[in-house]
Amino acid sequence: MKGANILMASVSLAMLAGGAWAEDKVLAIVVKGLDNPFFEQINLGCQKWNAENAGKGYTCFYTGPASSADEVGEVQIVEDLLNRSDVAAIAISPSNAPLMAKMLREKAPSIPVMTVDADLSAEDADLRATYLGTDNYLMGVKFAEHLKGLKPEGGTVCLQLGNVAAANINARAAGTRDTLAGEKGIERLEGQGGWTEIAGCPVFTNDQADLANQQMADTFTANPDLTAFMLIGGWAQFAPQAYAQVTDQVMAKLTDKSMVIVAGDTLPPQMEALKAGRSHVQVGQRPFEMGYRAPSVMIDLIEGKTVEPIIFTGLDECTQETADSCIGG
Repeated sequence: MKGANILMASVSLAMLAGGAWAEDKVLAIVVKGLDNPFFEQINLGCQKWNAENAGKGYTCFYTGPASSADEVGEVQIVEDLLNRSDVAAIAISPSNAPLMAKMLREKAPSIPVMTVDADLSAEDADLRATYLGTDNYLMGVKFAEHLKGLKPEGGTVCLQLGNVAAANINARAAGTRDTLAGEKGIERLEGQGGWTEIAGCPVFTNDQADLANQQMADTFTANPDLTAFMLIGGWAQFAPQAYAQVTDQVMAKLTDKSMVIVAGDTLPPQMEALKAGRSHVQVGQRPFEMGYRAPSVMIDLIEGKTVEPIIFTGLDECTQETADSCIGG
């Protein structure tokens, strides 16, 4: 499968090089996986930038491994792009931050490298020129603030995370735990602030929607008195039919708010779930903006302009009451 993923990226880049923009320099955006609809919004932003900047010497090129679970494949795609003379800059959403950093440190790229959506770990921040995307710790804070508003007395909670080494997801989890606990540096909630993480949690989806839904179903069955389930990323909701089936088994609890669901992201199927009462809060990122802005940031880096080391793209906080008007940018 990894070979197929790398071949897919190579073929796509070859088609780009032979097409209408054959003389253009490539501004590559490499995401964790092409199977995740969140990243398709980044692609749409990239394509809008292309439509508005045709003939200006650069083309935004979106790629990544076929599967979000293929961390090694993503690293190989980035390394292959760094070996090409037509690639002028790269924006990476690293699935496994330490693994990506190891390759970048060994490769020592001569072209600008930035991160988008997900950053490298703090100790590896010197390997990228800037990060464009969500303030992930703040996103976790917002998860927790909404949960505390819904359940001020606290209770039991399960956090659903992505890949173990995904720095952006781990930052959200940190913001969530710290805010629920009321103190910094909490690795696991064990009664702080009235909140306790149940046995078997957190669960890790590896960014797979089917696994995410199965984990939710198993958690609900094993923990009938669970107070809150938190999707630190929107994985389960990216498969709306399966998510509906899973939440059907606890719909009465969701309706009377004896159990609440707080989730990340605000893609259309997720907003429909919110409106249908299948979640109580959606804290959304702005992936389209990330994809649209990344090429311009890369050009600024190429031209030696001053670029801030961190560029945040904002959040949208949506509840069942505000679902029709909460999306900002």
